[in-house]
Amino acid sequence: MPANGNHPLKLQFGLINHEGRYLTAENFGYKLNASAPSLKKKQIWTLEQDSQETQVVYLRSHLGRYLASDKDGKVTCEADGHNSNCRFLIIPQSDGRWALQSEQYLRFFGGSRDYLSCFAQIITDAELWAMHLALHPQANLLSVARKRYAHLSTEDGEIAVDRNIPWGVEALLTLVYLDGKYCLKTCDSRFLSSDGKLQTENGRATTYTLELKCGKLAFKDSEGKYLSPMGPTGTLRSGRCSKPGKDELFDLEESHPQVVLIAANGRYVSNRQGVSLAANQDDETDTETFQMEIDRETKMCTFRTSQGFYWALVAHGGVQSTATAVSPNTMFSVEWLSHKVAIKASNGKYICTKKNGQLLAVSDTIGEDEQLTLKLINRPMLILRGDNGFICHHRNSNTLDASRSVYDIFTLQYSSGAYHIKGVDGRFWYVNSGGLVCADGEAPEDFTLELLERGRLAIRGKNGKYLRGDQGGTLKGDGLSLSSSALWEF
Repeated sequence: MPANGNHPLKLQFGLINHEGRYLTAENFGYKLNASAPSLKKKQIWTLEQDSQETQVVYLRSHLGRYLASDKDGKVTCEADGHNSNCRFLIIPQSDGRWALQSEQYLRFFGGSRDYLSCFAQIITDAELWAMHLALHPQANLLSVARKRYAHLSTEDGEIAVDRNIPWGVEALLTLVYLDGKYCLKTCDSRFLSSDGKLQTENGRATTYTLELKCGKLAFKDSEGKYLSPMGPTGTLRSGRCSKPGKDELFDLEESHPQVVLIAANGRYVSNRQGVSLAANQDDETDTETFQMEIDRETKMCTFRTSQGFYWALVAHGGVQSTATAVSPNTMFSVEWLSHKVAIKASNGKYICTKKNGQLLAVSDTIGEDEQLTLKLINRPMLILRGDNGFICHHRNSNTLDASRSVYDIFTLQYSSGAYHIKGVDGRFWYVNSGGLVCADGEAPEDFTLELLERGRLAIRGKNGKYLRGDQGGTLKGDGLSLSSSALWEF
């Protein structure tokens, strides 16, 4: 496992047929069709690989059932586990589309609308499927061969693949989907061109076809060559290969939130002076930046340093960045107090900032010295996805949709413990008197973020209420309590 300790993200995607429609698993009767015009929950499929034979894949629907084909070519999606009828081979085509072949019967899967079968003996247009990734589009990119992470190198004007840990905002990449192809966008909104240079405009040289090999991703440019890390710094650009080998393969990994913390004394929490944590620095560097990794079950959180060590509770309430593995003493709970947070250690005590800046977990209650300001640093570009889809500008009004299959990229600006959210046109979000979130504000309005679950946050308006997607798919700022409709993948 790489130094970041992450597992690759499970590949989730939509499959688009020759008519531009998505393969859909209906909620009732496990029915299958290819009728949907866009990618929503029912169109998401998860790829699972066979543990023995890496070329064999299983396709799991959002209901947890598997695509299967019988000897007569009848296709179903009812199997609740792997069986021989669920085994498929992916046959990639030169244009990036896939043919799906039943391993058992060697027939190809295809069709349209309600007429789907796996009986074709040869591949025609009707048996070809395009892949549309359904993962959150912001991630870290790991080179399989080099075991290093990609990041923006501003001084060289390139994406370099030479980091042991994906640290800071430079390691955040956005995969932009456009007409069946993908672009790689850096945190400063530039696009990677196949020659390794970064362009402000998107064009033919910045679009790639995504291919899959042994569960890993490869990026094929418009000339049929593949991106790979080159030279000592691992400059990401197209090489000479027209077939992907290990050098051309990548994993996508979840991009955890990275934060800086400002104590009551106005100084940054840091481990620059050694292993003990203290609020004694006046500038933000890697030693003042910590990665929050939230446990899916307990919702408790670890804080990781740029060297890969965890904060740990030690004797007498001390907090040191010395742990190399997660244990009960490295787990902390974060309490969200509007513009501030309080952090409780595993001894049940709150972390307090002493007069000399030292951090100790010794307090039973929250006073001024137990409060910290938390600033999220690695999401300058914000893409939010809820239960029913992405947040996107409404086509004909100043409101926001919360159930779209396409997303808008918003700008997140930090402001004294709160954030301003800006749309593509440079105007700001605000909550109007009717509780609707609008996106045409001339002046910024404060919102607060709460990082509550693994990969998901809640947003409160200045009225203290949560932003939620209502049943009609509109974004509202009237949530009185936390529910799944108020949690957003980010």
